[in-house]
Amino acid sequence: MTDHVSRIQREWARERPDLDVSPQGVIGRLHRLAALLTEELCVVYRRHGLSEGEFDVLATLRRAGEPYERAPGELAAYTMVTTGGMTKRIDRLERAGLVTRRRSLRDGRGRVVALTEAGRELIDRAFTEHMHNERRLLSALSPEEAAQLEALLTAWLARAAPGG
Repeated sequence: MTDHVSRIQREWARERPDLDVSPQGVIGRLHRLAALLTEELCVVYRRHGLSEGEFDVLATLRRAGEPYERAPGELAAYTMVTTGGMTKRIDRLERAGLVTRRRSLRDGRGRVVALTEAGRELIDRAFTEHMHNERRLLSALSPEEAAQLEALLTAWLARAAPGG
């Protein structure tokens, strides 16, 4: 099957026959697929008035279970962004009435970010649509292919980023 990546590989093989360009077959396709999938996922987030990062924060709070709250540092760690980036996301979500900030009951110096009722309702709607969208995107593969790909990606990620 010829695609954009295979054309690039052929061109590099012609120009640099001294290099093995076979890694591009996997990395190039993963990169292109990641960009395509991200755009398809962001369509759903935008439909709910959210950026990808804001969706991540709301989803992380919702997954926490009642009372749907976490410390800002925990949110940053769970969503893999800097604390400065997290502060900006929380500020936007707070202005939109989707989260609140308060002092921690356990540690009066610490802060806690919590979902508001509006935030919980929004993330529940958005996440439901998100799961339908992911199922649609994955439907290009058979269930067996999806399971194989999940196993391969899980193994690769475990080796590339142990514990992450």
